[in-house]
Order: sequence, then C-alpha cells, then structure tokens
Amino acid sequence: MLSRSAIAAALRHLAPKLPAHEFSAVVDHALDSPGLSVASPENAAWLSLVAYALHTMTDYDALLAEGYDRDSARFFVAGELAALLVQWGVRRQLTPEE
Repeated sequence: MLSRSAIAAALRHLAPKLPAHEFSAVVDHALDSPGLSVASPENAAWLSLVAYALHTMTDYDALLAEGYDRDSARFFVAGELAALLVQWGVRRQLTPEE
C-alpha cells in the first residue's frame, strides 16, 4: 500500500519545482486512484503527475469533448505537456504511450 510520505518523496525528486498547491493535488490523486495502489511510489508519482497535468493544465479534456479520440487529443497537447513538465523540473521524457 502506498503511503503519502513515500509518494511525496518520489514526487519531490521527480518534479522539484512543482508548486505546493499542485504538489498536494498530485499526491492526493495518487492516493485516491485505485489503479495506482499497487504501483511503486515512483510510478504512482509519475503517472499521477502526468494525469494531473494532462487533465488540468492542457486542453486535453476539451479536445475529447469536441470528438477527438484520445491519441489525437494527446498528440495536440504533447508539446504543451512536455514544456510544463520541464518547467516543474522534470527530467524524464514522456513516451508516446504516456
């Protein structure tokens, strides 16, 4: 089972420039996501960070609502998402599947 402190430590390492209010939201998302309960703290932090950024900081959901499929919507926001992660100090690169 994931602990808040383990996810927080992994997230601090992963995204050292992530603002505090967004940091808390990402940790909460990781803890609240049933699918992440069996992930390592590092994977839970990464997947939660990407999901948070994708859904709250890009037009991804608006594109889906307009009828774009997931792959197309992700394609259109990929550059914005990657730039945001860099701004937060993330060095890990997004893969095409993410």
